[in-house]
Amino acid sequence: MSDAQNEKTPGLSADEEQEVSHNQPPRAAVLHEIIRYQGDQELERTLAALWWSALAAGLTMGLSLMAMGLFYARLPEGDSAQVVASLGYSAGFLAVILARQQLFTENTLTAVLPVMTAPTLSNLGRLLRLWSVVLLGNLAGTLLVAWVMLELPIFDSKTDIAFLDVGRKVMTNDISQMFAKGIVSGWMIATMVWMIPSMEHAKIWIILVITYLMALGDFTHIVVGSVEVSYLVWAGDETWQAFWLDFALPTLAGNIIGGSFIFALISHAQVRSDSGKPPSQLLKYEKPKKD
Repeated sequence: MSDAQNEKTPGLSADEEQEVSHNQPPRAAVLHEIIRYQGDQELERTLAALWWSALAAGLTMGLSLMAMGLFYARLPEGDSAQVVASLGYSAGFLAVILARQQLFTENTLTAVLPVMTAPTLSNLGRLLRLWSVVLLGNLAGTLLVAWVMLELPIFDSKTDIAFLDVGRKVMTNDISQMFAKGIVSGWMIATMVWMIPSMEHAKIWIILVITYLMALGDFTHIVVGSVEVSYLVWAGDETWQAFWLDFALPTLAGNIIGGSFIFALISHAQVRSDSGKPPSQLLKYEKPKKD
């Protein structure tokens, strides 16, 4: 009898031992395969499907600025206001992820794993195609929703001022801070994406906690930040040059490095280095068969 069998808790029935086996958390390799499979499905989508989904995500991300501005406009000034208003930051992420819309920073993990698994020129081309379309769609949506929030008579003057203050706070970062905070933000989003498959029943709480901490730490995110900073530009408070050079490019680079080159690479290396052999039924995440 093996040492592992000797160490088992005595008195368990066969059904109880099976229950123990079924209640084990999924191995890293299983999570990797689930996310890799999802990424491969995204890479196969048509340009039109990617574009419209990404545009919708950019528009939906306006909810984050909207919720934060509404909170700030109705809370007393002080540090405690950010503790509460940061909950509003999660609104856009919850809507986008639960609606299965295309968010660029999610794709820094899901779409990258298929390329790391099979690093071919074809897969790299598919990744760059997806990244380009999704990023452009997200940015188009954010710029449009920021313009609508400013130009249409939707909010009172106090809330409009709160929107400006949120954007100004982002622009107090210099280029190196935009980049460094973007790395942390990209890593946090990738962590969130990695956690969700193992705790699908707690998806809402995972999204809420991770994105709330992002807001509380003032970490920069290319999509949400584009709503915040473009609102300043449409209002004449900033220039498009500052939007692209001081905010967008360093933040985008940080998000990609944090999500792809740090989290995705380490997670992939972990799985490749894992010498344990999973049960045969967990080796591959298969698409459910149609009736």
